[in-house]
Amino acid sequence: MKGPLRDCLKTRSAYFWSRALSGPFWGIVPLLSFILYKEFEISALHISVLIAMKPMAGLLSPYWSASLDKRPDRLVPNLVAANILKFVPFLFIPWISNPWFPICAFGFYMVLKRGIIPAWMEVMKQNLNRDTHSKVFAFGSALDYLSTAILPLFFGFLLDTWGSSWRWIFFGTALIGIASTYFITKIEIKPSMDILPKPERMTLFKPWKQTINLLKKRPDFSKFQWGFMLGGAGVMVLQPILPKFFVDELGLTYTKMAVALIICKSIGYATTTSIWARYLNKVNLFRFSAIVTTLAAAFPFFVIASKTNLSYLYFAYIGYGIMKAGSDMSWSLSGPRFAGYEDSSTYTQTNVLTVGVRGCILPFLGTLIYNFTGAIPVLLLGAVLCILATRHMSACSRANILEH
Repeated sequence: MKGPLRDCLKTRSAYFWSRALSGPFWGIVPLLSFILYKEFEISALHISVLIAMKPMAGLLSPYWSASLDKRPDRLVPNLVAANILKFVPFLFIPWISNPWFPICAFGFYMVLKRGIIPAWMEVMKQNLNRDTHSKVFAFGSALDYLSTAILPLFFGFLLDTWGSSWRWIFFGTALIGIASTYFITKIEIKPSMDILPKPERMTLFKPWKQTINLLKKRPDFSKFQWGFMLGGAGVMVLQPILPKFFVDELGLTYTKMAVALIICKSIGYATTTSIWARYLNKVNLFRFSAIVTTLAAAFPFFVIASKTNLSYLYFAYIGYGIMKAGSDMSWSLSGPRFAGYEDSSTYTQTNVLTVGVRGCILPFLGTLIYNFTGAIPVLLLGAVLCILATRHMSACSRANILEH
């Protein structure tokens, strides 16, 4: 088998297996807040921190990938180390009875999960062609969401019959996730650039300096970031108020919430990833992203309409899943698309860092507005921000600002 074809197959296999074997873990994670509430009766502070952990992980994760710039020899070791370490804390959950431990373990997991995105994108950029790159990403993402759609129902049955089983579910799924490391070690990278004999010393501000310099150097990528920042802000500002809205105003049971938040969203995501992948290969990234933010803008209106008929909530989350599939693809593949023949790790690192910035502000802003005005103004604010993002992305697309 020829070298490039062999490298392509090994990369595809490693990516698919890493997503598939992480699937069982993500089948239990959506239930974590409910588990902790029932097991420990956690406070509002615990819940707020748990929600903020996912986006705020973006502030620390660039430090994991900052050493990758122009160092293809570090890509696979970076992936291997992170894939093991991110699961390790969950191996101790059966023996630790403090609610802060699983919350912090989840935060640590998210730091490394986001931290390896630049490495994965650069590996696929080097070993896969452009069309295959988006298809592999789409199929891998669909694997994640299919397992997330099915497994929570099985885990829910276990939790109902044996309440403490959640500890061993996390233990077992973490071991399965670690097993995917074997396939990652098989990836081969043939450096396509000069390796720096003396790598730049890592400093606290290095990721921030790299990001600022890149945005100055590439105004097209900067415009993309502004559009994605607006759209991401619109989606993120809603998240902390949705549980309260569902319980206090819609009176949803856990079953109905699971159907909407997990099953409907997963169906929308898994059934459209291949469509998004084909579409991304036909249009420029700004036009693609404008469609994503249009779908995001529609979500709050469907949520508001669910006060009159609960069916609108299920349609809202099917649409949210469709939007999320396109958003993940646009967000993750924008780095390699803008980078062209350059090293893409700094581009993807910039995407991760901006998520962290949003996570420090938007969830708390949404909660603050909710405390003074209620849920509807927050939902409308999210819609307005997404509409502004659509206008920005559409204007850039019409101006023919194409990625490098």
